[in-house]
Amino acid sequence: MRTWYRPMAARDAHEPHRAATPLELLFDLCFVVAVAAAAAGLHHGLSENHIGSAVLAYALVFFAIWWAWINFTWFASSYDNDDVPYRLTTLVQIAGGLIMAAGVPQAFEQNFTVITIGYLVMRVAMVVQWLRAARSDPPRRACAHRFALGIALVQLGWIGRLFLPESLFLPGFLLLAALELLVPVWAERRGPTTWHPHHVAERYGLFTLIMLGESVLAATTAIRAGLAAQEHIPVLISVAIAGLVILFSLWWLYFDQPAPGLDRLGKALSWGYGHYLIFASAAAVGAGLSVAVDYDLHRAHLPTVAAGLATTVPVAVFLLSVWLLHIGPRNRGAAAVGCPVTAVLVLASTFSGAPIHLTAVLVAGLVAVTVVSRARTARRLAD
Repeated sequence: MRTWYRPMAARDAHEPHRAATPLELLFDLCFVVAVAAAAAGLHHGLSENHIGSAVLAYALVFFAIWWAWINFTWFASSYDNDDVPYRLTTLVQIAGGLIMAAGVPQAFEQNFTVITIGYLVMRVAMVVQWLRAARSDPPRRACAHRFALGIALVQLGWIGRLFLPESLFLPGFLLLAALELLVPVWAERRGPTTWHPHHVAERYGLFTLIMLGESVLAATTAIRAGLAAQEHIPVLISVAIAGLVILFSLWWLYFDQPAPGLDRLGKALSWGYGHYLIFASAAAVGAGLSVAVDYDLHRAHLPTVAAGLATTVPVAVFLLSVWLLHIGPRNRGAAAVGCPVTAVLVLASTFSGAPIHLTAVLVAGLVAVTVVSRARTARRLAD
């Protein structure tokens, strides 16, 4: 039996050398499809000057992607026993993620039926996982039952939301999203699960890399299309260089310091939930750079300021989110104030003649200031 089935006992929260598994990496890579579809929808919506509807659809779609990913990640950190049933249930979740990806274009046209079906497939599989955990882990059985019950009830709400009139679509979505966020808070009160802090931090870091990589891919695809048409080549090359500097700087700032200690549930939840803004903004940067390419090629139908905001807003949101979750709480001086000040300057660069290039200069300067500040702090401590 143990060659294919193992009891789903809780993992040790202090297990040494805990790292992401190949199955988790496959799960993440399959989610790239959904993220790419969401970023493409945002790009096309902004280029067509459907700014409000595109941003709203992107935020709602990305919530579904992010929440399905975050639930799998934290559960796997506590209960990944890597047996055949666990792998097959994860396969069902991956299938649900691909269904979600297929429904993203329709979601940008205000039809959330397919993406809801994919989401339900993933969440029902998650209920099965929690019921397995409840059976094999008596000390945390009440917690696991709460997770299973809470998830199942909210899914009934998502099904019911499909039949609501259009005027109640957004209020219904926001209510159900709030309930989804409350399920872990409610469940963990009956006995916290044994998630591994370092493993969770690594998983979040890997997903951030995927979001930044998606931005690189989106921007590269847009620039390649322009180069193939032999149009405005010097401008496209300068945008490509500036975009690369922006993305590399965002990577540097996120990984410059390790994640804060996730030793308390409240801190872990705020840190984990806060990453919605980091993930969503990182993926949106690529969409913004693609909009900038469309604008330079005279293919976009939006004003100059709006074209600049498509990049500067997600960069500013990323900087502020990383500052709040990683940098600000543990630093003083330049390293503590650099991110919010730079975020404000990045937003102000929207009204310059070259927002992408000026943003690249600003975030690269922030990296330089952060490195110098940390070096000086290290020398003072050494003395």
